Amino acid sequence: MKHEPKPAPSLRARLTGALLLAVLAFAALQAAVTYRTARAETEALFDAQMQRIALSLSGSLGAGALSDDAPAAETPAAREMIIQIWRADGVMLYRSPQGRLLPPQTVIGFSDTVAGGEPYRIYALRTATQVVQVAQQTEARGRMAGQLALRAVLPVALLAPVLMLIVWWVVGRAIGPIERVRRQVAARRPDDLAPLPTAGLPAEVRPLVGEMNGLLTRLSDAWDALTHFTADAAHELRSPLAALRLQAQSLQRAPDDATRAIATERLLAGIDRATRLVEQLLALARQEGAGEGAELVSLDLTALARNALADAEPEAARHAIALTLDAPTAHVVLRADEAALAVLLRNLLGNALRHTPPGGQVRVGVREEASVIDLTVEDSGPGIAPDERARVLDRFYRVPGTPGHGSGLGLAIVRAIAERHGAALTLDASPTLGGLRVMLRWPAV
Repeated sequence: MKHEPKPAPSLRARLTGALLLAVLAFAALQAAVTYRTARAETEALFDAQMQRIALSLSGSLGAGALSDDAPAAETPAAREMIIQIWRADGVMLYRSPQGRLLPPQTVIGFSDTVAGGEPYRIYALRTATQVVQVAQQTEARGRMAGQLALRAVLPVALLAPVLMLIVWWVVGRAIGPIERVRRQVAARRPDDLAPLPTAGLPAEVRPLVGEMNGLLTRLSDAWDALTHFTADAAHELRSPLAALRLQAQSLQRAPDDATRAIATERLLAGIDRATRLVEQLLALARQEGAGEGAELVSLDLTALARNALADAEPEAARHAIALTLDAPTAHVVLRADEAALAVLLRNLLGNALRHTPPGGQVRVGVREEASVIDLTVEDSGPGIAPDERARVLDRFYRVPGTPGHGSGLGLAIVRAIAERHGAALTLDASPTLGGLRVMLRWPAV
């Protein structure tokens, strides 16, 4: 069983999660730095305090003073701070009450030692007559420094949730326009292809909505074209189908074989015309529905024209019409949809052969100059009046009085293919053959 891919988290969830993680990481880093800095500053403050105590005690006892060695019970306060004063000859002059005995210090300044099995931080100050020792229990220093550092970190810990709430609110406000566009699209009717409003959208979202509006515009154009095409096709198919029905009824009522043969021939001709009309309708629908620049390849326009003439040769031979190709021997390279250009040439040659009298001439020309490539199809038929040349490019339009049973779609298909390929299409009189000349012009590759 094929499993559906797991949906990706929403943009809001990803942004909120990433920013909240960033806030937490920054808060943790700031708390760690603040904690370490506060502890270091507190330790420095304790050291400075020990220095001031030692300086204040230096010289305070005379050379003959005796130390107080009276035993007493130890208390936590007595263990946290110990002061000893030694005479220069090593005789103790003073020891803080209830304090532990520190070893005589030979290291002047700050050092660490162990007294009574516990670590101490000691500062020793030497004068001319005395050595003053001030010791502080390392555990007590760390405890007090930690408490002060935690008080310094507390504001950071309290502000982190506030920052997280602000991040959640800001992300919600930033995603709001996208959510608004989503609601607008969800509320649209299937036939509502109007552009979405872009007022108030962020600069990052506006291009996306602009592209969506462009797509809606293209869909609207395609929908309008399909609607018009369907209406026109329904109208144009009604007459051939009605004619087929009449011809079938004539075949049923035929009194003899000769009449039946004529009715059969007319019915088959009607079927051929209806088939041709349906083929033209499908070709037009494919060309108008194809995207611009779809599957463009480099091709030789001369070879394509030569193949189209070869396909049209049997029809031309039946009407004694001469087909000629005027093209250079070198390749004329053009980027185009090969199948579409083949349809274009087939329609142009078909129109030219239908409107050229027997014994006439149809010429296909390919020319490449410095900046353009020209493809021309001209004939020796009656041509098209100048005021009708624009109208014959419309679907289902035939010049009044034109002989034959054309569908009026050939040149409309040619125009659709020309527009797809960015070619300029012009209709005028052939200067050499006297009939119609159809010219397509592309910029050179």
